[in-house]
Amino acid sequence: MSVHPSAIVHPGARLGGGVVVGPYSIVGEHVEIGDGTVIGPHVVLSGHTRIGRDNRIFQFCSIGEQPQDKKYAGEPTRLEIGDRNTIREFCTFNCGTAQDVGVTRLGNDNWIMAYVHLAHDCQIGNQTIFANNAQLAGHVQVGDWAILGGFTVVHQFVRIGAHSITAMGTILLQDLPPFVMAAGNPAAPRSINAEGLKRRGFSVGAVAAIRRAYKTLYKSGLKLDEARAGIEAESATAPELSLLAGFLAAPGRGIIR
Repeated sequence: MSVHPSAIVHPGARLGGGVVVGPYSIVGEHVEIGDGTVIGPHVVLSGHTRIGRDNRIFQFCSIGEQPQDKKYAGEPTRLEIGDRNTIREFCTFNCGTAQDVGVTRLGNDNWIMAYVHLAHDCQIGNQTIFANNAQLAGHVQVGDWAILGGFTVVHQFVRIGAHSITAMGTILLQDLPPFVMAAGNPAAPRSINAEGLKRRGFSVGAVAAIRRAYKTLYKSGLKLDEARAGIEAESATAPELSLLAGFLAAPGRGIIR
């Protein structure tokens, strides 16, 4: 463990083996940092925050601060960060609220670029990429392998499906289904994330099935319930579509369409 002499680490904080805390950083009383995590200079870690193993948090981040919610009354809500995440400069991650699950979560192996904001009660999966200045309001859910382009802004309670992608400057006011590429203000569906699916090892047949499901959802003229039923039927022979069918069946803000 290496803590710079200028850093301030509360005696109650728990630091694992091999943790590095850079110059002028502050680690609060209820912070736990897992083995091998590197905290850069001028980072503030506060609140009831648990950080896993082998993360890299760059300078000037504020991690675990109180939620920006007027209803917050000092409850001991939490922030949980998994393993092997890269969190670049000037990111702000807030703890949860008592009105929701009480915890904001970031999973494993995520690549979070500069100036990203994760508001209270957001639930982020694994292997995501958030480009510079992606901004999430409260209670947002993001599935595995999703990619948010720079300056993407997400309304509260929006769900973002796995393997989806947004273009730069996208404004998401409704849910973004899995596999879908979106762009615009407000966001509109453009296609499927075909290149991303190929890079992740989806077979030619799987990509073709997802493309057919996209046409069923967006090009067929069917009502949403009818399109969902059709996709559910197709999932019997194309199991990857069960992810899309389940997303469409779950309650939310309605999908972009």
